Amino acid sequence: MSLREKGYLTVCELLNSNCYPYEERLDKGPVAIIECNEQIPCNPCEVACRFNAIKVGKPITNPPILDENLCTGCGECISRCPGLAIFVIDKTYSNKDGLVSFPYEYFPLPEKGSIVEAVDRKGETICNGEVVRVLNPKKYDRTPVVSIKVPKEKINEVRGIKRIQINDKSNN
Repeated sequence: MSLREKGYLTVCELLNSNCYPYEERLDKGPVAIIECNEQIPCNPCEVACRFNAIKVGKPITNPPILDENLCTGCGECISRCPGLAIFVIDKTYSNKDGLVSFPYEYFPLPEKGSIVEAVDRKGETICNGEVVRVLNPKKYDRTPVVSIKVPKEKINEVRGIKRIQINDKSNN
């Protein structure tokens, strides 16, 4: 099945691409993962990176390329991507857990300390995670960034959480 048919890159496709950081870089701390697979006029990630770690260049339809040696894993690029295609993973978070940070554009926002269902690129639950941080400053333009800790072996797969359901008692 082609990328266009399924709508996402598989873990194997990402790991075999030139756009995924080397294991040695992952062992050094947080780093951005850019899963942008569209060639459309777009460069907010390049503009957002104050470390010049993301390059789109000319033409502006080039896919973004991450210089993993310049990336600090700050996550400023996550909320700037209109395609919600940038994540930060931190394999060094703890001995057994990794940290995955991603854009989250639903309400309500998860709360720090809550246990959530972590999902893969297809939206399928693959493990539970604990919300470590929810960032939503004005400069993120209403695209909060949620960070969850998950088992270290799942950080390449986890790309979000299941939407939190609201119990609407007004319909009863």
